[in-house]
Amino acid sequence: MPIIKVIIPAYNEEDSIANVINDIPKIVNEIIVVNNNSNDDTAKNATNAGATVLTETRKGYGYACLKGMDYIANQSIKPEIIVFLDGDYSDYPEELTKLVQPIINDNIDLVIGARVKQLRESNSMTPQQVFGNWLATFLMKLIYGARFTDLGPFRAIKYQKLVDLHMEDKTYGWTVEMQLKALKQKLSYIEVPVKYKQRIGVSKVSGTLKGSIFAGFKILGWIFKYSIKK
Repeated sequence: MPIIKVIIPAYNEEDSIANVINDIPKIVNEIIVVNNNSNDDTAKNATNAGATVLTETRKGYGYACLKGMDYIANQSIKPEIIVFLDGDYSDYPEELTKLVQPIINDNIDLVIGARVKQLRESNSMTPQQVFGNWLATFLMKLIYGARFTDLGPFRAIKYQKLVDLHMEDKTYGWTVEMQLKALKQKLSYIEVPVKYKQRIGVSKVSGTLKGSIFAGFKILGWIFKYSIKK
């Protein structure tokens, strides 16, 4: 088996983080939880569940992901595959094996866990999330000919391909930046349908009007930025 590492950005996920860690398949070599300036017991509960816990005091999903990548970059033995997973228990961590399979068996570079409607629990995605995903992927198809249907955070990618993307977004544009750069660099990609349920706690992004608007602007900003460069 290839070396697989999981990066989990986490902000105030004390009630869910242990569940996420415990459900991750044993094929994973290291689970890295990036405590993104939480003011609860997220770090403690993640440590007790067996994860490596890093601290990133700058708030932002991208900041947390970059912290995890920096930690891995300084290890002597690098992984073959990186999996990104949220800490709110809305995904089914045991489906990680489905995400890494196309990379291992078919040499695919990037696999997105697509939260398809028929596998989503009722009300697990807000109307603004559903519309935002549709709009973003529609524009990506229109401008770039992409086949994406979701910007789902549950995803797997070859480690070296991830490094070569030179990721830079610090907040909500992380997922769409990865997909746009994958298109630009002509990486092979595929979507795998995954189940999705209501998260534990309130979303810090889609759960607030401010978060939803800011995330929308970031995502659209990345799409149009790359359409100019195209």
